[in-house]
Amino acid sequence: MLWTRWLVLLLCWGATSGEQQADERDRAPAEVRADSRRQRSPPPVEPLDFGFVPAAVYDTHAYYEPGAVGILFHMVHAFLYAVQPNSFPKDLIVKVIQQNMGGIKIEEWRKYDDCLNPVLLQWIHYEAGFLICATIGILIVVLTPIIGMCFCVCRCCENCGGEMHQRQRKNADCQRGFYTASLVATSIFIVVGVLIAYAANHNVSIQIKSTRRLINTNMRDMKTFANNTPAQIEYLTAQYTTAKNKVLSELDNIGPLLGGRIHSQLEKEVVPSLDTALRMAGAMRETKEALENVSSSLEVLQEGTGQLQARLTGERASLSNTLSDPACTNGAVSPTCNTIRSTLSQLGISADYSKLRDVSHALDNIDTVLKTDLTNIVQKGYSSFNDTPRLVKEQTKNIVSVKGTLDKIGAEINGFSKMFPVEASLANFTIFLNQGLKNIESYYPQIDQMDFYRWIGCVAVLCLVVLVLAFNILGLLCGSCGYDKQATPTTRGCLSNTGGNLLMAGVGFSFIFVWVLMAMVTTFFIVGGNVEKLVCEPLANRQLFKIIDTPFLVHPAKKNFLPGMLFQNPNIDLTLGSMYRDCFENNGLYHALQLETMFNINSFLNRTVYNNDLAKVFESVQVDLQHITLLEQAGRDNLINFANSGIGQIDYEAYLAEVNKGVTLVDLLSFSTDLEAQADQLPRGALENALKGHASSIRQIHREQVVPMEQAMSTLSQSIKQLQRMSSDLPVKVTNILSAIDAAEYLITNNASHVVKQETKGYVQSLVGYFRQYTEWVKNSLTAEVAQCKPISNIVDSMEIVACSFIVDSVNTFWFGLGGCCILLIPSIIFSVKLAKYYRRMDTEDVFEE
Repeated sequence: MLWTRWLVLLLCWGATSGEQQADERDRAPAEVRADSRRQRSPPPVEPLDFGFVPAAVYDTHAYYEPGAVGILFHMVHAFLYAVQPNSFPKDLIVKVIQQNMGGIKIEEWRKYDDCLNPVLLQWIHYEAGFLICATIGILIVVLTPIIGMCFCVCRCCENCGGEMHQRQRKNADCQRGFYTASLVATSIFIVVGVLIAYAANHNVSIQIKSTRRLINTNMRDMKTFANNTPAQIEYLTAQYTTAKNKVLSELDNIGPLLGGRIHSQLEKEVVPSLDTALRMAGAMRETKEALENVSSSLEVLQEGTGQLQARLTGERASLSNTLSDPACTNGAVSPTCNTIRSTLSQLGISADYSKLRDVSHALDNIDTVLKTDLTNIVQKGYSSFNDTPRLVKEQTKNIVSVKGTLDKIGAEINGFSKMFPVEASLANFTIFLNQGLKNIESYYPQIDQMDFYRWIGCVAVLCLVVLVLAFNILGLLCGSCGYDKQATPTTRGCLSNTGGNLLMAGVGFSFIFVWVLMAMVTTFFIVGGNVEKLVCEPLANRQLFKIIDTPFLVHPAKKNFLPGMLFQNPNIDLTLGSMYRDCFENNGLYHALQLETMFNINSFLNRTVYNNDLAKVFESVQVDLQHITLLEQAGRDNLINFANSGIGQIDYEAYLAEVNKGVTLVDLLSFSTDLEAQADQLPRGALENALKGHASSIRQIHREQVVPMEQAMSTLSQSIKQLQRMSSDLPVKVTNILSAIDAAEYLITNNASHVVKQETKGYVQSLVGYFRQYTEWVKNSLTAEVAQCKPISNIVDSMEIVACSFIVDSVNTFWFGLGGCCILLIPSIIFSVKLAKYYRRMDTEDVFEE
């Protein structure tokens, strides 16, 4: 129909494929792929959230649980399996169909024996169980009326129990009991058969309402399927905006994104070189501080040395005069005085700082170097390099034109989806469904009436069996209740005689009805049993689909049946089984019908979503970083002047040699302490007090002059060592810094094209990745979410439930119960005839003389 074609065309628009890209990757040379593995992998593409396709909720639950009657169904299935244990004859049916359809030429069959077709032999072998059972049924149908007629004639001729005379036997009571028990048991089994047949008959009427429910829910699901599909397709087309907006956002932030990637790659070489230059600027300031400390410390030491020398000389002369006192000539005091006198030479200075050259020349050069702010120059280099994102943004202003291209692509997608009158077609389809449902509902009264007639007919058939059962049961009751052991056969009571007559009436009705009932059972058995084995059972295990899906089943030139019927192209690899499986899993109709083989939507999306115009715009992204300057010439000159500032010509060894000598020749505190100890050894008097006064003066000299000089010496030592470390290979260090900056600038101005190209390619790939996400999402949505065809599989399952579970199983159960009744009526006839002899009043009897 027209609506199906429009629906198929609409659903096929959104599929995508990466085959073209995969082919391009396969065509790439091996060395290029190896190089790409060595390169930095592009950053992962941020996953886009396209939301969820509006899902359809279907009401049909194509599942049937028969309940208690299911036990009867299983019994019938077990019986049919016993009758027909052979597997489904798929190959045999295929041969028959191909032969009848002309798929196999007649000459091919002439190879076989002309007297018996091998296909017929195989079919007879498969149907052997049914044929045997049908033969038995037909024999019963044919022989029962004949035997009944012969039985009646024999009875009229007083044969076959027709003679109204009963022989007297010793085991008469035992035989009567056996026949009674057998007839009761047979009647009970017949009652069970009647109940089974009645349950099956009643089950059909009950399931008629379930059939209506299945029809209504299936129709409702088909309308839901038709009404929901346009909204799903509209949602697919609308989600192109998500990918487009993400790409536009990436383009608006091309500076931070692409420029940031380029900056991140180049900073591995650039930033370390600028960091060393910045550290050298700090070293310049530290050098100035160290030179100033050396200069001030040296000045303090030179001035302090002169003053200390003068005070020590005076103190030594004064102490010498004190030791010249006549009291030192005393024999007991003289050794102590001589000892003190021998240490007077230690009161002198150790280091001579007047010989050291000052550092004023180097300090002046450093002051000149620091007039140029190297830190500010290096910061300008940082700023120039960090300005890469802005530079990238300015140089890619032409990328703005891609916005119009993206809007055009969106318009093409929307235009393509509107090329087909989907809404009108689906509206017609909905009208068709509504009209079809009304037509079906219009038949409901007729179906109910026919079902009522069917129910009445089946009940009437069962009533025939019930009639025989009634005669048997009444005969048993009357005969058993009216039987008198003391009465002779000719004197039996009326009730007992009535019981025997009722049993014979049951026999008569059995002969009248059993062949009719068996004819019905045989007919239902052949039809229902074969339908179960050849249709329902293979439909349940999907073997039936394999027959329909057999290649070249209908015609030698037509491979597949389903695509030939739907698309007039039998070579498409589409089978009914695969379609059913996809629909059963609630996949999309696009995937179930394999519409990608009919419509090259991949080319449309590759041509539309990522077309040549868009590719040209992306490929036109060019970035030039030649205007980036890391270190100005003033900064270079500043570094060179610092290397030539003269700090390397300072005589650090001479400074360190003087510093290491100490301020005085002896520790004045120790000297003063020893002097006091020696004074304590002298007798108390003026000499002792004078020596202790000298010790106090020496301590004062240490406190006032030596301690400040020691502090100045410590500062001088630290500064000299710092300058020595700083000046060590200073020209080499500056040369290395300049070389690193030159290498970084050369990388930016000359070799950055590789990095720029690599990062630009990664950036463009990320943009294209968003479109690929969209196309893959469309493909996956079409496969699993758009136009989910569960209603189609539900229709197949519902047909199976109605035809097989509701009807065929019930019909088979009906003939199973009725057939059991018919079979049991035969022993019932025998037991009734035998038992009636014991209940009926005889005309004559055996007489015995004592």
